Amino acid sequence: MSSNPTPLALAMRPRQAAAALGVSARTLWALTANGEIPHVRLGRMVLYPVAELRIWLAAKSAQGGGR
Repeated sequence: MSSNPTPLALAMRPRQAAAALGVSARTLWALTANGEIPHVRLGRMVLYPVAELRIWLAAKSAQGGGR
């Protein structure tokens, strides 16, 4: 057994985020392009912060889920 636990991810790459949210990659990119979903750009890389996605999803849920 390892003494170093696996660190929790602070952010996800697009494929991971789409899978975690249960949406297609195309839907995720549309939400990203419209600035509707929290994301961070690091050069050409796009990351989705886990904590901000949870807050965003909870807010969407409270609104009834609509865009």
